[in-house]
Amino acid sequence: MTYKVNPILTNHFVLTLRSISKFLSPGLLAIIILLILALSAPYLTPYDPIGANLSEPMHPPSWDHPFGTDHLGRDLYSRVLYGTRVSLLVGMSASVMAVGMGGLIGLFSGYFGGRMDSILMRLVDTIYSPPETILLMVLVTMFTRSVWTIILAIGLTHWMSTARLVRSEALSIRQRPYVESAICLGAKDGYILLRHIAPNLLYIAVISVTLMTAHAILTESFLSFLGLGIPPHLPSWGNMLNEGQRDIMRGIWWTTLFPGLMIVITVLSINLLGEDLKRRLAPNREGGIAL
Repeated sequence: MTYKVNPILTNHFVLTLRSISKFLSPGLLAIIILLILALSAPYLTPYDPIGANLSEPMHPPSWDHPFGTDHLGRDLYSRVLYGTRVSLLVGMSASVMAVGMGGLIGLFSGYFGGRMDSILMRLVDTIYSPPETILLMVLVTMFTRSVWTIILAIGLTHWMSTARLVRSEALSIRQRPYVESAICLGAKDGYILLRHIAPNLLYIAVISVTLMTAHAILTESFLSFLGLGIPPHLPSWGNMLNEGQRDIMRGIWWTTLFPGLMIVITVLSINLLGEDLKRRLAPNREGGIAL
């Protein structure tokens, strides 16, 4: 018995695959995999990421411990997977906070102009004045160290570039004919902001959140590497690099290799996704979006 393939269904299937392949970029696929690993960490890790096992310290990679163990005998595979949760939580939360603050300030500054624009931009210049690292250290040491303290510190020190970018776009949109027509017809400021200005700035918010997430993950890793970030008992890639820096001199390479690779893979994937979003959402914008 022979079966005939329906050409209509075949063409539909091919077109569906092509549309999915156009939507899914390598960066997006990598981020989806990282999110799945982060959410499934309790089911994929055979050991407690926090509990110490002093009978197996500095155990090299093996079948029982694929990434080896650290100086306290903790399984690095489990700690790296749980570290994915911490890094993605910090990166996404801090980026949403920063872009939200910067977007609102830039929106009001660019639309209303005048004295409000002058005051808000002077605020941006004031916060931009001190070095970012010093400002972060001051904010982190002012409060009890926790994941939410790091998110708050990164968010409060990374919104200024988004504010300037949104302000410049809002100034341009404010002068377009359809906005001026709405003003002449007596439309209220809230209506104009929500109906005409904000929707045209949505692509900036989406791209900024993506690119800011990568920067926030690097910032958290940097702070944790210095001992000022995530509390030491929590599994964080930066904490693992901080704990493993003493082991490099003794030839114990696995304590820093795997968390370092995860940072590189995650940041590279997010940057690839951000570049793809820029090509799709702002194809005619010269110079792209710089944060």
